[in-house]
Amino acid sequence: MSADTYDAFLAHVQKLTHVGDAAGVLDWDQQVMMPDGATPARAKQKSALSSLRHELLTDDDLAEYLDTLESSDLDGEQEAVVREIRRQHERAVRVPEELVQQISEASSNALPVWEQAKEEDDFSQFEDALRELVELKREYAEAIDPDRDPYEVLFEEYEPYLGIDTAERVLERLGEELPPLVDAVGESDVTMADPFDGSYDESDQEALVRDALDVLGYDWDHGRLDTSSHPFTSGTQFDARITTRFSPEDPMDALGSTIHEFGHATYVLGLPREEYGTPLGEDRDLTVHESQSRLWENHVGRTEPFWELLAPAVEKRLGVDAAPRELYEAANEVYDDNLIRVEADELTYHMHILVRFEIERDLIRGDLDVSDVPQVWNDKYEEYLGVRPDTDAEGCLQDIHWCHGAFGYFPTYTLGSVLAAQLDAAVREDLPLDDQIRNGEFDPLREWLREHVHQHGCRHTTPELIRDATGEQFTADYFLDYVDEKYGSLYDI
Repeated sequence: MSADTYDAFLAHVQKLTHVGDAAGVLDWDQQVMMPDGATPARAKQKSALSSLRHELLTDDDLAEYLDTLESSDLDGEQEAVVREIRRQHERAVRVPEELVQQISEASSNALPVWEQAKEEDDFSQFEDALRELVELKREYAEAIDPDRDPYEVLFEEYEPYLGIDTAERVLERLGEELPPLVDAVGESDVTMADPFDGSYDESDQEALVRDALDVLGYDWDHGRLDTSSHPFTSGTQFDARITTRFSPEDPMDALGSTIHEFGHATYVLGLPREEYGTPLGEDRDLTVHESQSRLWENHVGRTEPFWELLAPAVEKRLGVDAAPRELYEAANEVYDDNLIRVEADELTYHMHILVRFEIERDLIRGDLDVSDVPQVWNDKYEEYLGVRPDTDAEGCLQDIHWCHGAFGYFPTYTLGSVLAAQLDAAVREDLPLDDQIRNGEFDPLREWLREHVHQHGCRHTTPELIRDATGEQFTADYFLDYVDEKYGSLYDI
């Protein structure tokens, strides 16, 4: 192999990455700042960029580079770049460019339709848009591999290395082992404190979450905070933006969402800058991404030492003079009547994921008609969580993912939560984490994560990265031990 071949290959890869990142900025703008009437033009713009990226990924020159390089003597990092681009290329060449354009345009058009349907509590308004996306994504999966389960093919868009069997095994295990703990909590005589009993202005809540971001160490020179209908993170290691949303009666919702997105942004900002534009400078897919947000949200933001640190800011910004223990209890209350995934506690959260996983899997497999989604959704909530939505807005319209065509995404939330607990256990072997949280010392945790997770980008597969970071294979044991100990202590079980 000549150095020129690898350099030409890398330049091609960087170009397709930059096009994708540009599309990401347009998507951020559409969800945060774009005027409502701009959707038709934005759909065409994003479709054009999606088409251009697809062309670059399926280009004959790229195929020749890959064939040449795979028979060459490469070092470990070069092999990883070739592996990751080969995987993307082989999937992309099977998908017609016209289909890529259709999916991009349909997703852009679906966003305002979903927003209006949610606002007006009417699933029927979103039904046609969802049906189109389901059909297009089935077609997409079939193009990639007509002989495999289409949902498995789509799941690999978000987690290519752990496998759908791992996701199903983990969800099944949590579905069996968490309900008895939830039931025990419900039967406990212990009542969690609730110091928030009023309505809190959005400006005051925003000041509080900005204080929290300052304490945690968010890099404002390379990020920003905005509001959106659904909190998300977008960007690169040079520009990682987060959004949140505010509920007047529940400031804990905005705090939790903001810390969650901070975790995502911290991962992105921790990726090696010198590798920007290549897989070595990209995140290792959504299981790992979600582990970073869940670690900061749950294993930092839901700890008692964190509330010892943040209590003065809560009093200053919201006028709530509460003891750290009260705030800790409020952050960890288990709700037996919660309908909203992003407001769920650590225990019932995974039942919310199980509902979505089963519904989207059946939609993609053709075992469920789109028109039946509200009824099936409500039935599953009653079965798994003991509550039944009264409206579509608090039921099947609450999440943004399907209007993006993101079928297969939801299981990674649970996989990431499980990995977060495994990483947290490894961190605590090396760091006095509670003391550091109590003292507002977050640099050691950030550096530990950067060393063991962030700096590697996509050099390793997910199982390899987990093994190197924790010394063990991926396991749900740490998560189940963690919740047993934590909620057993909180609720005196």
